[in-house]
Amino acid sequence: MKVKQKIFALVISIAALTMTALPVNAQEAETAPTQTCGGADTAIISCTQSSQGNDPENNGVWGVLLIALNIMTAGVGIAAVGGIVWGAIMYTSAGDSAEQVKKAKEVIRNVILGLVAYGLMYLVLNYLIPGGVFE
Repeated sequence: MKVKQKIFALVISIAALTMTALPVNAQEAETAPTQTCGGADTAIISCTQSSQGNDPENNGVWGVLLIALNIMTAGVGIAAVGGIVWGAIMYTSAGDSAEQVKKAKEVIRNVILGLVAYGLMYLVLNYLIPGGVFE
């Protein structure tokens, strides 16, 4: 097997283990509290969120925004770990190839710069929005 094939097999194995590590209990799914908002069943956003007054945190859009930001934060974390692992594999398998070592260092540097940029975005959002975005 080539290195790319081994990495692909490893990623597929981790994804399969992750999916099987989160069993769905049918009984819990049946008893999970569902709400109806506007005639549609919802389980993520509370129906009590309404735009009363000028408080944006009681708005359904605010709830969706928080969910989207949490998903993006998780995606950035997963992508960063994947990038570091990819750069480490490139660096480890470089052997005597100075060009591959240079590419591996560049990948790791870019991942770190991306994490710093995301962290700065997080700080700016929490500074600009009163009370912060993330609770």
